[in-house]
Amino acid sequence: MTRLVHVTTVPISLRFITGQAQFMAQRGLKVAAVSSPEPGLVRFGEQEGVDVHGIGMAREISPLRDAVALARMVRLFRRLRPTIVHGHTPKGGLLSMCAAWLTRTPVRVYHLHGLRYVTATGYQRELLRWTERLSCRLAHRVLCVSPSVRQVAMNDRICKPEKIAVPLGGTINGIDARGRFNPERFGAKERLAVRQRYAIPPDALVVGFVGRIARDKGITELLAAKRTLSEEFSNLHWLIVGTFDDTDPIKPEERDEILGDSRIHLTGWIEDIVELYAAMDVLVLPTYREGFPTAPIEAAAMEVPVVATRIPGCVDAVQDGVTGTLVPPRDPESLAAAIRAYLKAPELRRRHGQAGRERVLREFRQEAIWEALFQEYVRLLQEKGLPPPKPDQIVEFESVGAHEPATAGVAGSN
Repeated sequence: MTRLVHVTTVPISLRFITGQAQFMAQRGLKVAAVSSPEPGLVRFGEQEGVDVHGIGMAREISPLRDAVALARMVRLFRRLRPTIVHGHTPKGGLLSMCAAWLTRTPVRVYHLHGLRYVTATGYQRELLRWTERLSCRLAHRVLCVSPSVRQVAMNDRICKPEKIAVPLGGTINGIDARGRFNPERFGAKERLAVRQRYAIPPDALVVGFVGRIARDKGITELLAAKRTLSEEFSNLHWLIVGTFDDTDPIKPEERDEILGDSRIHLTGWIEDIVELYAAMDVLVLPTYREGFPTAPIEAAAMEVPVVATRIPGCVDAVQDGVTGTLVPPRDPESLAAAIRAYLKAPELRRRHGQAGRERVLREFRQEAIWEALFQEYVRLLQEKGLPPPKPDQIVEFESVGAHEPATAGVAGSN
């Protein structure tokens, strides 16, 4: 039996492999997940039909708690005897690669979702760089969510070029654009219902934001653009989907502005946000740091144009001038100008929205990305002289490239 164990720091990150776990089980892998013991872990196990194991992990650096978590993970791996350990997120990745190395797991995969150190400073920056290097060193294979982040990792000597790859076009899990994120499911009636739920006028122009309400997400620039544009457009409203992140807090006055402005509509945490995209005219992501942001391609699948910053990750998710507009980070004037262009031009919104959906359907199909990842597992097993898993059910896919190895489409530079 080929046992695959995914590890994330917190259960919310397991959403990155939703559906993927079931797919791998169909291909013959016995899948399990390890994360902090929170309610979301149990829900994931029930939803995906996989075993789950709770080990408390701190997101921030905590030597004592990290040592305890590592010891518990080593004991768990000795009991489970996984064939493949696939680590995600900085802390989950580091602990899982260390534990897998100590227990001599045959195949160790580290997935780079992004590089936290790029916005850190001082000793913390160097410590985060060191931990990323260690995770990559202990892994047999490093997978990256986007070509641009792969390039940064190579430039900063985080990982050797021959060891790091991007599955197909990137992303961690692809997008279900024909099913879940399909604008044909949401007409004028559904768009109106969402707006009514959040007290947004039916004829309003709506700019959306999806993500953590955190400093690194560019909330300062978002609010500055909001102040400028709200003076120009009397019917402009802002739909902010997310919660305040106390690990990277925004300024108190910015928090007060979000909570106190009648034209800002804060949803809080939403498990399924697909219908909220149907209520938006433009999605904005003025972030400083990303791996491969999911919200822009979710919005694109729903035919919503995107304004994002020209940084690694975002340059892979948004085609500038085709599916959206890229602006310099920390530049509220450029951000406001890009949003303004969409607010004034319904035809531009329509054209970029349609181009975005076509690109998602072409490049980010979930099944193709899952198959590429499975083939990478098979290749790594064969390198170790281990047999491939025996599938319970072979699923055929029609898309070109669906059966290519995970190295297909790797960008050497961006």
